[in-house]
Amino acid sequence: MKWFNLSAIWKEISKIRWPKKGDLLTNSIQVIIFTGFFVLFFAVCLVIVSAFLNSLGVL
Repeated sequence: MKWFNLSAIWKEISKIRWPKKGDLLTNSIQVIIFTGFFVLFFAVCLVIVSAFLNSLGVL
């Protein structure tokens, strides 16, 4: 396997653009907020569906 050697692997690793600390923090906060939004959205949907089913006498 000519393409598989350590020098080629290290060369490719050096081309990676690793995120800076500020970028990582910003992205992490965005993911947490986005996840929290969907938790609230699905909780509200659950309450609405439960109330609707209760009004029909299903639950």
